[in-house]
Amino acid sequence: MIQGHILIVDDETNMRNLLRLCLTQEGYEVTEAKDGFEALDLLKKIPFDLIILDIVMPDLDGWEVCRNIRDTKKIPILMLTARSDTKDKVQGLKMGADDYLVKPFEMDELAARVVALLRRVNLFNHSNERSAIHSYQNMSIHHDSREVWVCHEMVELTPKEYDLLYFLITRPRRVFSRETLLDQIWGSDYFGDIRTVDTHVKNIRDKLRKAGLAHIPIQTVWGIGYKLEGIDERQ
Repeated sequence: MIQGHILIVDDETNMRNLLRLCLTQEGYEVTEAKDGFEALDLLKKIPFDLIILDIVMPDLDGWEVCRNIRDTKKIPILMLTARSDTKDKVQGLKMGADDYLVKPFEMDELAARVVALLRRVNLFNHSNERSAIHSYQNMSIHHDSREVWVCHEMVELTPKEYDLLYFLITRPRRVFSRETLLDQIWGSDYFGDIRTVDTHVKNIRDKLRKAGLAHIPIQTVWGIGYKLEGIDERQ
């Protein structure tokens, strides 16, 4: 099961390859950016769970990338550097980095830092989860009671239909393959037909449409899977 989506930002190809190998073995989905500009562009399109950011890069260094990210996002940032100077660490933390790792380092230590950062975020999210209400047009999802309402009427969804809709609505604009959705919702030990995902999406769409939702937010991405767009999240 995928543990989270991590963006690696480093101009050194060998370092990116090492980080990718380590993180994918730990069960993370990984996307790479070779410079700061590419990273900022990706962040406009994909909601990452964590960023591993090298400081020393050409054109736009890690300091500037971190500053740009913190202007708009609260994604945890783990900064990498070859400098062991305490001043650099202090500067990084002041600019919004959540942790700091000096090269060279053991991959086990990197993995442990990533787990700790994600756990910290997940604990914070979990503490607020029961009061979370996610809304779109005249549909609202109340996660504390696992209820979906459209036009002031409750929509009866099966447990898996609810899990699938909630998974997508909390990750707007992110494209998921059928394989990923099957793994996330049904578990890695499920050996059923991958078209199970299509069937559940169809059922969700039909029920929401019948309840009066004018525009169904679950979008088909042909040849890949599904995404959900246009969500307004309120907590």
